[in-house]
This record gives sequence, structure tokens and C-alpha cells, in this order.
Amino acid sequence: MKVALVHDYLNQMGGAERVVLALHEMFPDAPLYTTIYDPRRVDAQFRRMDIRTTFMQHFPLVARYHQPYLPFYPTAIETLDLRGFDLVLSSSSAFAKGVITRPETTHICYCHTPMRWCWNYDEYVEREKLGTLPRALLPFLITRMRLWDQTTAARVDHFIANSPVVAERIRKYYRRDAIVIPPPVDAQRFNFDAAAQPEDYFLVVSRLIPYKRVDLAVQACNRLKLPLIVIGSGRQKEALQKMAGPTIRFMGHLSDQEVLHYFSHCRALLFTNEDDFGVTPLEAQASGRPVIAYGAGGALTSVVEGITGEFFREQTVESLAETLASFDERGYDPQIIRDHALEFDTPRFRRRMFQFIEAKMSEGKARQQQALPTRDLIS
Repeated sequence: MKVALVHDYLNQMGGAERVVLALHEMFPDAPLYTTIYDPRRVDAQFRRMDIRTTFMQHFPLVARYHQPYLPFYPTAIETLDLRGFDLVLSSSSAFAKGVITRPETTHICYCHTPMRWCWNYDEYVEREKLGTLPRALLPFLITRMRLWDQTTAARVDHFIANSPVVAERIRKYYRRDAIVIPPPVDAQRFNFDAAAQPEDYFLVVSRLIPYKRVDLAVQACNRLKLPLIVIGSGRQKEALQKMAGPTIRFMGHLSDQEVLHYFSHCRALLFTNEDDFGVTPLEAQASGRPVIAYGAGGALTSVVEGITGEFFREQTVESLAETLASFDERGYDPQIIRDHALEFDTPRFRRRMFQFIEAKMSEGKARQQQALPTRDLIS
């Protein structure tokens, strides 16, 4: 069986890119198609893959500033030549699901979410603080993108959602059903010692961009004068540093070993945005540490309230600060937290994916065999 992988773009590292790594481990001979690729900005494992890009790869500064090139992505993804493949696996939160495949090819899309900035446009504009001209022009482009997004959903034979929340969005915007398979967490990679004592700090591990809402963690810890360590980088870093008080430290980009240390020694991870799933909370839990999360989106799947963490109910500084003020990490059992994370471990992800793929490929072959006599009669 010839398999191809497709991903939106490879110029940043996050949960979606870790899904791609897991898919490539399942199909190590599969080429990986994507619009743009910057090896400096993603995990070194990608350098060992057969990565095939589009004409967008030659655009100036596209790896660092990919948002201004938004109008080109649909055309770029449709130019990918996927002839000769039996199975195409797309990993998509925007464009990858729009690839064009042959009738005999099975296209399975692992959907991280329908285009977030397209369907939640008002929220996006508010947080990005766009200027007058972009606000005037973007609605016309966004309308076209919504139509393209809905139309290309028909090109997918089978959808997999990373959480029940995303499955509901797929049903809402695409009018399609999706099976839920949570993304993988390499739990064995994380340090765990049930007897270890936490140090006196809360932790944020995130890209520093507006929709991640790291500003809530910074302001709440400012208000309560609580130690907070922020790991990650992004275009909002300077603004966050300006609002931060003396108890908050920005560590920037760290090595894997350094990040693992901070995970395993924090009082709790703070997860302040409404994410589609949120692998980071499970990485903290794999280290035996609890999570304080905004009670919406994928966190409702990955965090068990009162057992592996707590929720704050409103996405405000006041609500988070209230939860932080009453939080006591001593009420949590690190072993129980770790065991919960193991339910999402990578081997389980692979097994669920293989089972789904084998079932759908078998269904496709059965349909083709049933159709053969009809074609013979017509000819």
C-alpha cells in the first residue's frame, strides 16, 4: 500500500506536528507533502523525512511571516500531485484536507479543527489587534475561505477528530461525522517520580501568540504575586514581558531536557486558552503534575476535575486568580495523574489509527469489487 502524508505547513512546532511525527512512525516510507518547510523551526526528526513542498517555499520570508500569504494556500495545496497513492493521510487545521486525490485513493483526514481563524473570525480580529486596513479587507477573504473550507470537506472520505469538541465543529461546519481519536502523548519521555516534591512555581509552556491567552496567566500571577515560569517564544513575547511583574520569568526556547525538568517540578501547569485538544496538559500529567485549565474545549477531555487538575470557569484574570488562590497541589496523587496520561500514550494512538485505517481500506476494496460487474455490463 502506497501512503502519502499531508500537513498544512511546517514552520512551527506544536501538537499538530507531533501527530505528524507519530503518523510517520506508522508509515516510515511515506513522503510528507506540505506547503512550506523550515527545518530550523521544527523537530530534527523531520530532517530524516522525504518532505515535498509547493511553490510557496520560494516566497520571501514565508517561513517567518506566513500569515500575509493566506490567499495562496488553497492553490498551493491543490497543486500537490498525489497520483499513485492508495492512501492519503492529511493532518489538517486549515488547508491540508483540501488536497485533490484520485477516485481510487482513500483520503482520511485527521482534523485538529476546522479553520479556527475563519469560523471564529470576530475573536481572532479582537485578539490580534489588527489595523484599519486589514479589518476592512479581511472579511471578503474570510468569506471566500469559508466557502473553500466547506467545499473541500467533500474531498475527504473519512474524518478523524482529535476531541469531541472538534467532532462537533466538523458536524456543524462540514455536515460530516467524525470518529474521535485523541492525539498521542509520548508519556515515556517525561520524568516521573511519585515521591518528588514540587518547587514553588507555576508553569506555562506555550507559543506566545494572542489566542493562547498567556496574558491571563501573567496577569493573575502578577495580582497574587505568585512565581510563574513561561517557556516558549512568539510574536507576543515582548508585550507579555512588559506586563509581567518580578515573580514572572520568561525562559524562551529551552532544550527538551530542560522542559522536562520544569514539567516534573512545577506546582501545576496553567493552560489558559480554549484549545482544540491540548497535548501540553497531558505532558504535565505524564510528569505527575496537576493542571489548572480553562474549562472549555479539549481540556474537558484531557483533564479530570478534582483528580488530575482544576478548571476555572470564565476566561478572565479574575476567574483564574480565584482558582489559583485556593489551589493546593498536595491534594493530588501524582501516580493517579500519571496513570491518566498513559491512557493517551503513543502506542494506543497508533493502535486506534491502524484499526480505523484497516477498516476503511477494507470497506473501500469491498465497494470497488461490488462495482466491477456494473462497469463490465456498461462496457
